[in-house]
Order: sequence, then C-alpha cells, then structure tokens
Amino acid sequence: MSANGYYGPYGGMFIPEILFPAFDELKATFADIQQDQIFWQDYQGYLATFSGRPTPLTYAERLTAYFGGPRVYMKREDLNHSGAHKLNNALGQAMLAKRMNKTRIIAETGAGQHGVATALVAAKFGLNATVYMGSEDVERQYANVFWMKRFGAEVVPVETGSRTLKDAINAALRDWAASFETTHYVLGTASGPHPFPALVTFFQAIIGNETREQILRLEGKLPKRVYACVGGGSNALGIFKAFMPDEDVELVGVEAGGEGPMVGKHAARIAYGQGKIGIAQGYKSLFLQDEDGQMVETYSLAAGLDYTGVSPLLAHLSERKRVRFEAATNEEVVNALQLVMTKEGIVPALESTHAFAGAFREMKQCSEGDSIIINISGRGDKDIFNIAEGVRDEEWKAFIQRKHTQYQQSRSGDSGKA
Repeated sequence: MSANGYYGPYGGMFIPEILFPAFDELKATFADIQQDQIFWQDYQGYLATFSGRPTPLTYAERLTAYFGGPRVYMKREDLNHSGAHKLNNALGQAMLAKRMNKTRIIAETGAGQHGVATALVAAKFGLNATVYMGSEDVERQYANVFWMKRFGAEVVPVETGSRTLKDAINAALRDWAASFETTHYVLGTASGPHPFPALVTFFQAIIGNETREQILRLEGKLPKRVYACVGGGSNALGIFKAFMPDEDVELVGVEAGGEGPMVGKHAARIAYGQGKIGIAQGYKSLFLQDEDGQMVETYSLAAGLDYTGVSPLLAHLSERKRVRFEAATNEEVVNALQLVMTKEGIVPALESTHAFAGAFREMKQCSEGDSIIINISGRGDKDIFNIAEGVRDEEWKAFIQRKHTQYQQSRSGDSGKA
C-alpha cells in the first residue's frame, strides 16, 4: 500500500473537502493504535471475553467422505458473538471511536450482520448508534433489523437507488459529513476511502492468523486452497491475509453469480469480467457499471454480497493473480446449503454458502492428501425466509407472503424509519 492508500491503481481517498478533518483524525488514530500494545491487548481481551474467540477450525468429516477428495475444514466465524465475522471489525472500530472521544457511531449494512455487530458494540461501550440499511434489505433481513432495534440502535431504511447496500453506504457518508465532530462511521467492509480498506483488514486479520495456526496444528502443513465469499471483501481479506506469503496456498474468492453472467442479475465484478475501473463512494476500484459509467443494480439471493464494488485490495490481488475469483449462482448456493446442512448439521449464511458452492465445484482438482479451508463468515439463521423461497417450500412461501403483507401494512403507517 502506498502512503496515500493505493494498491496498484486501486484505492485512494476521493472525498468531499468537509470530510478531510474526519479522515485526518482517523488516519492518525489508526497509525497510533497499530503501535500501541495496550490497545492491542485490550482488543484481544474483548475478542476473548466478549466475542468468544478463537473460533474453531472444524473438520468436515462427512463432507470429506462425500466428495472423496481433500480433507475439508471450516473456519467457524458463525460462532462469533453476533453470528458473523463482522464483530471483529465493529469491536475494533468502536474502541477507535472511544479513543477519538466520539459519542455516536453510524454504519451501513446489507445482510444486517454488520448492523447487529455495530448495534451491540454501541450498547457495550455506551455509544449512540444509527444503522443505514436499504429498504429492500430491511424487508428480506428483518430478523436482524429487529435485533438492532432491541440493542437500542436507530435503523433507517434507505429508499433511494436500488435500496440495497450501495445506497446504505451513500446515506451513511452523507450523515457523517454532517456529524463527524461527534460521530465515527464504522464502515463494515474493506472498501471505501483510505484508510478504511487497511483498517478493516487489520481488524479482520485475526481470522487468518488463527486459521493458519490451527491448520498447522491439525494437519502439520498448509492447505491447498482457502475459499471465502466476496462482497466488499472483509471476510475474504481477513482469512487470506495470513496466507499471502505462502505462494503454494491458492486463495479463492467466490462472488455472487445470481442468475448467471447477465448485467443486472448478479454481483460478480471480477469472476464474470464485467467490472470496470471507476471511482465511487470515495475510492477507485472495479464496479459494475453501464456504458455511461453509472453503477448498475446488482442481484443476489445473499443481501451481504449484493454490492456493485469490491475492495481495492482484492482488485489489486486479482490483477496480480494472487487471488483467483469465481462466482456461484443462486441455484448452486441453495444446493450447497442443503448439502452442508444434511452432512454437517451446520447452517452457514447464504453469503458464506457461496464459498462452499465454489469449493464443491472444484473438489476433484485436489487430492486426498490435500486439505482445503472454507470460511463460514456467518450463520444462516437470518436467512430463513430467503432459504425457504430458494428451496421452494410452499408452506413457507405462504407464511412469507403473510409476513410480507403485514410488513407492508406496518410500514404504510410509520414515519419512514424501521
């Protein structure tokens, strides 16, 4: 990374002048805490006593037997308090906010896992919290909205644009521009203006650090491949970072293939080769755009992967061919989810299941003497309605329709906030 936050041609800091004081403060504080052993010890202490780290690396015995190829291991970020990897970053950034004497934190969220993590760390540290969430995502991930509100956070549905993650980020940035003196923006993914890609990766790197130590203890050698789903990039970079120096370990990011490589029906920026270099939301990276350079609407069964851009670090690593990108379609994800549930008794989030789908497709490329690791970035409790729709459960579809009607009726009489 260059001094101004570039990774090759990607990254940078393209922000309005009004936000320069906020970013200057954040960059200085981030530089300080990287050299502060007391901060790091406190952070690790909270991870151990509040989050429940380290998370286990679980051997998937029945999946291994089913495919008859490499030994399959699962990194269990679904066992984090809050149910996903997002807490690693939210906890660290809440500590940063306290260090900067902020009294309020804001966040964007897609699947809701980052929103829940932000809401619960706000409760933990006595901070006010506002979470911006596209109204489309509010509807399909309402269970997480419910929990955010119970933790005391204000949840603001965003009605502009495609009403998904990119629009929630835009709304959060507008809020921050007007409130940065008292507010810190807890960006949830390794995208956005410098220093957010580096900062989020710094806190999420705990995933890969644990995983590398665990696989060496269990196998006595490094894995053949490491798989992670990719939306913005936080869980992928979190597990990949520790294996970056090991050229024999192939790193595979799996994007949301949606309904296949059709513009507007997926969120695969790199795997389908449709991402174009652009500048949006404060950084330069690969985005799904139309011929006029306008961001196109994305589509995925998994709300957390439904994003038009990708981390500048991952764009650069793809260009260097250090990370290989694949895409999994909604159909492949639903089938993979059913297999993981029936073989291992685990319910990964739909986002995480993209990594399983990508790995399952390639099992025959590895030998029985190899091992592979699949990062379970979160658990799938939140996805019950979307899973039921995906497996075409008629009883559940009727239930979903009733809930949808009730939700729309409740919103017609509210003040515009969830």
